[in-house]
Amino acid sequence: MTEAGLKALEAQLQQAREAYEAAQTIEDVNQKRRQSAIPLRDARYLAERVRTAQVIADPASTDTVAFGSTVTLKRDDGRVQTYRIVGEDEADPRAGSISFVSPVARLLMGKAVGDEVDVSGQSLEIVAIA
Repeated sequence: MTEAGLKALEAQLQQAREAYEAAQTIEDVNQKRRQSAIPLRDARYLAERVRTAQVIADPASTDTVAFGSTVTLKRDDGRVQTYRIVGEDEADPRAGSISFVSPVARLLMGKAVGDEVDVSGQSLEIVAIA
């Protein structure tokens, strides 16, 4: 994952811990259990994700597509789209980031500007790598 992805995961963990602590102030035992179950589950999950996270430095070169690269693609229909290749936890295609294990990212890895890849019958040309 990227450094920014780790920071976002840590922020989510902090929010889950705060929600759990807030639920612990509820006096009714049954209500306390109901209100604390999800934040406790989330905190455990996120703590493990943070503990096992492997932060990958941004690529040293922009010659080829790698984890952390920002790639600008031109589609057959003329649309130009830009995506950053990131870890699974931080992928959000609507925000311009795709997971390194996604089919598109896997096809782009190791390619250079000018290379084309075929995705579901559509050709994508790499026009820039940052």
